[in-house]
Amino acid sequence: MARAVVIGGGVGGLAAGAALRRKGWEVTVLERAPAIEPVGSGLAIAANALKALDVIGVGDRVRELSTVEGRFGLRRSDGRWLTHTTEAVADAKYGDSVVLMSRATLMEVLMDALGREHLHLGTTVTEVDPDKGLVRTDAGDLDADLVVGADGINSAVRRTLFPAHPGPVYSGVTAWRGLVPRGGLEIPRSESWGRGTVFGIHLLAGDIVYFYATDVLPAGTVHADERAELLRRFGDWHDPIPALLREADPARIIRNDVHYNAEPLPAFHRGSVALVGDAAHAMTPNLGQGACQAIEDGVVLAHHAGHHVGHASGGALPGGALAAYSAARVERTAKIVQRSWTLCRMSKLRNPLAVGLRDFGLSAAARLSPDLMLRSMDEVLGWRPPAEAGR
Repeated sequence: MARAVVIGGGVGGLAAGAALRRKGWEVTVLERAPAIEPVGSGLAIAANALKALDVIGVGDRVRELSTVEGRFGLRRSDGRWLTHTTEAVADAKYGDSVVLMSRATLMEVLMDALGREHLHLGTTVTEVDPDKGLVRTDAGDLDADLVVGADGINSAVRRTLFPAHPGPVYSGVTAWRGLVPRGGLEIPRSESWGRGTVFGIHLLAGDIVYFYATDVLPAGTVHADERAELLRRFGDWHDPIPALLREADPARIIRNDVHYNAEPLPAFHRGSVALVGDAAHAMTPNLGQGACQAIEDGVVLAHHAGHHVGHASGGALPGGALAAYSAARVERTAKIVQRSWTLCRMSKLRNPLAVGLRDFGLSAAARLSPDLMLRSMDEVLGWRPPAEAGR
């Protein structure tokens, strides 16, 4: 049996591990954290990612554990809708809509799909040799026919494969995320734009509200009280934003600077090592596709690798399999990174005239083409797993 070692136990690493196991690979996932902690944030899992999750047998489970709401779209800070659509329209168009769930819940589902005995926590990788398929760790060395670098935005595996690549750059925005009990609040699923600021709200299962916000700030800006800063920026925005922030636990608000890969990698592989997720194509969160693309990566990688299990001496993986993976993923993800960055730049506008023109343009375009919001995402959401190509 061919052996794969996955470095990183996040969404991309677990998805890749689960997908490879379904193709008959012996899989070991290495995670340096001593435990998979529940993180106070939510995820949008769009139609393309749901189709990928179907391939590893957990799509329906994710649908069961998530929420789907009616109308969703883009608003101004005063609450006026700029453009919107509905779950029913999206489902009719793509066979699925966008579901919302906590990151912690998705991680639980993926760990079950992988098999928890294949996840090794508290293990630090110290070196990867892409030519030999050797992974050195603080617990000993591992040989692999395939090594998957799923070690996130600051990927050491990426630096090993492509040392000349500049890596992710700062987008210019800081992001906050948090989870708040719904209480008696009415929660319209939406993202609202102001002058350089964004605030999104989504209802998750269990009457939990996931919120996120961004603002244009110098990298590394930290505040003593992040909730107070959020109230200062968004306390006069439309309901229920001020009430949500007042109910938020300051200790559970997560803040991080947003980085992305402005320069695409030349490939997502070298030797016997392949990259997935943020290690390969870090993107801003504006399209809600970061986790979705990581899940796609895992399924596409397993599709190409799976055809070669046991075909070579000792189960070794021919280079053509990973070249096919790169060919399938580099161009698609580069386009999505760029589209997400374009939205990020639009949301960063601060000049009142530019903001007014932006909002007017979005509103006018939506009136002329009511399904504009979805049509603009056709190439992203209309994706199908490679096993379904040509059906």
